[in-house]
Amino acid sequence: MTAIRLPSATAADPHADPLPAPAPRRRRRRLCLGAGAALVALLAGYTAWTQTHPVRLSASIEIEASSEEVWQVLTDLPAYPRWNPFITSTEVTSKGGRLEEGATLRNVMHDSSGDTVFTPELLTVEPGRELRWLGKMGPGWIADGEHRFVIEEIGDHRVRLTQSERFTGVAVPFVAGRLKTETLSQFRAMNEALAQRAEAAG
Repeated sequence: MTAIRLPSATAADPHADPLPAPAPRRRRRRLCLGAGAALVALLAGYTAWTQTHPVRLSASIEIEASSEEVWQVLTDLPAYPRWNPFITSTEVTSKGGRLEEGATLRNVMHDSSGDTVFTPELLTVEPGRELRWLGKMGPGWIADGEHRFVIEEIGDHRVRLTQSERFTGVAVPFVAGRLKTETLSQFRAMNEALAQRAEAAG
């Protein structure tokens, strides 16, 4: 009997039909994976961009008082509800209750939309010179605000107080207009009220 040789599965057959196209399900999966990767890359790029393009606010006022007198008003936290139109309440909530670097605050900030509570961490406490804290919304990449008060002596019994904030995070560009109008106006209102209180005390 003559042996019958079966065609090899790997042998090329010029008359064979072309391979079938990928199944629709497999094609959809590849498209979804590609779209997901592109979306992740887009979001990562946007997040990085918001960290390097902060929104900055700054408001300054000159005060007829010494740097110590201005510092005393700025750091007398229990008195805030009596005079402060912007930070209507603040207290140190971390252990020890002292106004020092690393401590945590509980700030109630007021604007036209109502009250908002933040719990920032104090980064700098330099008596008579600078008070600075960092507040975060969410895990940190959503919205961060680094708030500063800087006191500079500009003459005999005269100082300049500058209140500023640096905002970063993916949510910040969507509220930049409101920050530059409503929030900045609250900076100015607080500066004016603080100046009046420090000058009256002096």
